[in-house]
Amino acid sequence: MIIKNGFVFQEDGTFLQKDLYVENDRIVASEAEVTDKTVIDASGLKVIPGLVDVHSHGAKGHDFCDADPEGLKVILQYEKEHGITSYCPTSMTLAKDQLMDIFATATKVEPSKELAHIIGVNMEGPLIDIKKKGAQAGEHISVPDASFFRKCNEASGNQIRLVTLAPNVDKAFDFIQEVKDEVVISIGHTTANYECAKKAMDMGAKHVTHLYNAMPPFAHRDPGVVGAACDTPDCMVELICDGFHIHPATIRTTFKMFGDERVVLISDSMMATGMPNGKYELGGQEVTMTDCFAALSDGTIAGSATNLFDCMKKAMEFGIPEATAIFAATRNPAKSIGVYDKVGSLTAGKYADIVLVNDNYEIQQVI
Repeated sequence: MIIKNGFVFQEDGTFLQKDLYVENDRIVASEAEVTDKTVIDASGLKVIPGLVDVHSHGAKGHDFCDADPEGLKVILQYEKEHGITSYCPTSMTLAKDQLMDIFATATKVEPSKELAHIIGVNMEGPLIDIKKKGAQAGEHISVPDASFFRKCNEASGNQIRLVTLAPNVDKAFDFIQEVKDEVVISIGHTTANYECAKKAMDMGAKHVTHLYNAMPPFAHRDPGVVGAACDTPDCMVELICDGFHIHPATIRTTFKMFGDERVVLISDSMMATGMPNGKYELGGQEVTMTDCFAALSDGTIAGSATNLFDCMKKAMEFGIPEATAIFAATRNPAKSIGVYDKVGSLTAGKYADIVLVNDNYEIQQVI
């Protein structure tokens, strides 16, 4: 396949009008390597990498925690249609036997051109702080245990790339010490102060789960997780940019604090995404969705009902430069979970995950 005349997003953040070559679902360096000479005319269009969502629970009436392979396929099809070509289905805080079944679901979906790749699995619970459980089920919170994590990872086909941990809970530092070389440890759902969070990051926790949400605020005498992450140059931070979770001014400030290489846009989407207003579930709890705002009955915000492509567009609307927003939805998440050699940019050797958009970022084609 040859994608001709498009303005192709480069690894330096510029757009270059050039042809892009695809062979056996991989980007190749030259037309000489292409056997299928099918041409897609991308004249007047921008060609960007497929988006990488490392934190999403579901969409289109389905949730990864349903432990239903057919439902997971529906989610993956929705994601692909909306420009998200790499996806980490994300678990919740549930009973341990349920989690085993949930993680096993990730091994039961065969790759398909119609579906986003499962590029990893995100284990958001149950190793969290009950005081900042958010929409998680408090009765299933458990003490960090490396052996339990390894069982979950084995059930997933060794696909768990991220695990959320509250560093202030019992045995958290032991957990970091034991598994830091096996998985990316993400600080989240925690009341940890600056000193606790910074110690965890210095020990090897190099990621933050939905920065600002489910943690103490950044305060001038108590900077907390936000301050610790800012002071840790190799720590990546997730940001939900749906227009509800975080104020636009805070979005802009965060990019100023962390630069264009450390912010990872996520959707944190749940099953209401792509669905009409109504009642849905998240982690076994009832959620009401009204015009893309999802909350528990007590008003607690519960995931988002927005996909990552729309979050990227929101970031641009909020004043984030175009290239910076694209990096935050492609390169940065890929780097954060160690898959940038496969996805996240349009360079030879990587998956041919390609999205054609017009100047208004309306999707014209997903390849």
